[in-house]
Amino acid sequence: MGCDLSTELIQETIDFHGHWCPGLAIGIRAAEWALNELGKAGDEDIVSVVETDMCGVDAIQYLTGCTFGKGNLIYQDLGKKAFSFYRRRDGKAVRLLARNNPDSEDQRISARLHIKMRKEGLTPEEEAQRQAIRARTSDYIMNAELDKLFEIKKPDLPAPKKAFILPTLVCEVCGEPVMESRTRRFQEKTMCIPCFNKHEWRFQG
Repeated sequence: MGCDLSTELIQETIDFHGHWCPGLAIGIRAAEWALNELGKAGDEDIVSVVETDMCGVDAIQYLTGCTFGKGNLIYQDLGKKAFSFYRRRDGKAVRLLARNNPDSEDQRISARLHIKMRKEGLTPEEEAQRQAIRARTSDYIMNAELDKLFEIKKPDLPAPKKAFILPTLVCEVCGEPVMESRTRRFQEKTMCIPCFNKHEWRFQG
């Protein structure tokens, strides 16, 4: 059985993201699992930790209600197609890691075309081939069983703490307000990170 989300909801997610692609499809299927097993995040009871900034994260936000603004969508820059979901009220948690199949013919061709596209561009025929592969891949993702798409395991880390509001300080260099936890002390001054970085380079060596 493939994706059980409605056609209308899938189209809304595509519209939110801006285009259709395999990355968005992976996010839709991960969000589908979360909705079925944990429910939708009304506030902060459900939290998601994403280990990538790929297209699929937009699907996580749109479909589950986990968002950066509410503090229940946490981005970890790890470069993995992995999505963890936690339900705080009962401790239920899971990490979905997208399976990879680098040995498939489509993946090999796609990788070669991607390199050529970045270096010198593709011919119209090659671009058509690339788009056909993307369409086939997206179709497979939307119709496959979830356990064929993801390794489903327990997260290594506990659920993140709830978001809390920190005091705002003023950078003594640029004068801009900045969250206290994002300030640095340098030469007896409180600085925002950009100003600290500028001064740090100036005094090296």
